Amino acid sequence: MAPQTRVKERAEEQSSAMSADQQAAIRMVANDLHRLNHSVMKAVDAGVSVELVRSARHHAGEGNWGDLLIPVIVTQGRG
Repeated sequence: MAPQTRVKERAEEQSSAMSADQQAAIRMVANDLHRLNHSVMKAVDAGVSVELVRSARHHAGEGNWGDLLIPVIVTQGRG
């Protein structure tokens, strides 16, 4: 039997220590990532390979940071 990762429980525990603004920002990131994942799947189904690569790291000046991504697209020759 595979071990459970408790992802939902861990996310809820972490978010309980965040301000309302922080929780809203994380929800926005999660929603955008869901849409991005859907778009990547559609692109793969259309015949291209997609790799997301960190292009930079954004720093807020108080020790907080986030990775910024760019897509690297590889088309497969047909025929």
